[in-house]
Amino acid sequence: MTDSTHMEPAGAVTRTTRDLVRAAMSGWLGTAMEFMDFQLYSLAAAIVFNKIFFPDVSPAIGLIAAMATYGVGYVARLAGAIYFGRMGDRIGRKKVLIITILLMGASTTLIGVLPTYAVIGILAPILLVALRLIQGFGAGAEIAGATVMLAEYAPVRRRGLVASLVSLGTNTGTLAASGLWAILLAVLSEDQLLSWGWRVPFLLSFVLMIFAVWVRRNLKESPVFEERPDVVDGVAMSRSQAEAAFQKKDEGVLEAGLKQRKGKAFFLALGLRFGQAGNSGLAQTFLVGYIAATLLVDRSIPTSAIVYGSLLGFVTVPVVGLLGDRFGRRPMYIAVTLLTIAFAFPMMLMIISGSTAALMLGMILGLNIGVLSLFSLESVTMAELFGSRTRFTQLALAKEIGGILATAIGPVLAATLTAVTGSWWPIAAMLVVYSLITLLSAVLSPETRERDLVRLEDAV
Repeated sequence: MTDSTHMEPAGAVTRTTRDLVRAAMSGWLGTAMEFMDFQLYSLAAAIVFNKIFFPDVSPAIGLIAAMATYGVGYVARLAGAIYFGRMGDRIGRKKVLIITILLMGASTTLIGVLPTYAVIGILAPILLVALRLIQGFGAGAEIAGATVMLAEYAPVRRRGLVASLVSLGTNTGTLAASGLWAILLAVLSEDQLLSWGWRVPFLLSFVLMIFAVWVRRNLKESPVFEERPDVVDGVAMSRSQAEAAFQKKDEGVLEAGLKQRKGKAFFLALGLRFGQAGNSGLAQTFLVGYIAATLLVDRSIPTSAIVYGSLLGFVTVPVVGLLGDRFGRRPMYIAVTLLTIAFAFPMMLMIISGSTAALMLGMILGLNIGVLSLFSLESVTMAELFGSRTRFTQLALAKEIGGILATAIGPVLAATLTAVTGSWWPIAAMLVVYSLITLLSAVLSPETRERDLVRLEDAV
C-alpha cells in the first residue's frame, strides 16, 4: 500500500512534465544569471577593480576596498529579500521572478559601461557601489524565488534532485563568469584588460537577461501557491482575513499556519546556509585574489581551477541531490560538513605547496565538497523547513542574512587576517568555523524529506 506522504493531496493543482521542464529552465537561467553577475563582479573585484577604481592606494588596501564593494551588494540583497519575499508570498512567485531578473540584468550591463577612476575620479567608485546596490536589490530574492518555485513544482520523491537544478544554475553562472575571465586573462595583455577587456563579460549578461525574461513570461505559477488555503483569486489573504476565515469555517490548516510561533525553523535554516555561504565567499572570491596577490601565482591558475571545479559540479550537484532523496537531508548534511572540516587545512596546504597541480586540485575539491555539495542540499532543505504562507520571505531572509554574515564579510575579514598574520591559516580556520555552524544546525534540524509543502506552518 502506498504511503500517504507519497500521494498527491486531494484537489491538488496539476502540472505537466512540460510545465516542470519550463520551471526548471526558468530557475536554472535566473540563478545562472544571478551567479554569473555576482561572480563576474567578484572576480573583477579580485583581479582588476583595485587598479581601475581604487588606483591611489597600496595593493593590499586596494584589494580590501575592492572586496568591500563586493560585500556592499549583500546589504542591498537583504532589502530585496524583505521586499520581494513578501511580494512573492502575497501575489505569487512568477511575477516577482520577472522583476528581479530585470533589475539584475540592467545593473550588470550598466557596470560594463561605467567610466573608471582615471576618467571621472571619485565618482567612478561611487557609481560602482550604486549599481552594485541595485544589482543586489534584485538578486536578494532571485535565488530564493527560484528555489521555492522548483521545490514547489517537483515530485515528492525527486524533490532533492529537481531542486538541485537551482544549484546547477549557480554552477553554470560561476562557470560562465570564470570561463570568460579565464579567456580574457589568457588572450589579453594587462593594458587591454584594464582599458576595455574587463567590460566584455558585463555587457554579455544582457543577452542572458532577455532570454530568461522570455522563459519566465511563459511560466505557470507554482502549484503549491495556487493550492494554499489562504490564497483566493491568486492573492494571499491578509492575516486578519485568514483569521476570520478559519474562525468562520473552523479550518485547521489555516489555524495551524497562523498560530505557530515563527523563529526556530528560520534560525536552523540560517545555520544551514552559513557554511555554504561562507565557504563560497572564501573559495570563489577571496582565494583568487589571495593566490594572485600574496602567493604571486599567475591569475589564470585559480580562475581555471574554478572553471574545472564548476564542470565537476555538474556531476556533484545532482548526485548529492539524489543521495538526499535516498538517505534524507539531515544525514547528508552531517556527512558533507564533516568532510569539509576534515579537508580545510589539507586544502590550504595544497594551495601553498608551490605545485600548480596541487593548488588546482585543492581548489577543485574544496569547491565541490564545501560549496556545491552543501548548495545542492540547501536548495531543497530550506524550502522544506518553511510553511507555504511565508516560505519565500523566510527563505530569502535566511539566505541573505547568511550571505551578509558569511559571504560578504568573510572575504574582507580573510584579507585583514591574512595581512595581519602574514599567514594562510586564518583561511582554513574560517572554513572550519563556518562548517561547524552548519554541522550543529544539521544535527538540531528535523528530517524534512517528503514533507507536504502546501502546509502553512513551518516544519518546527
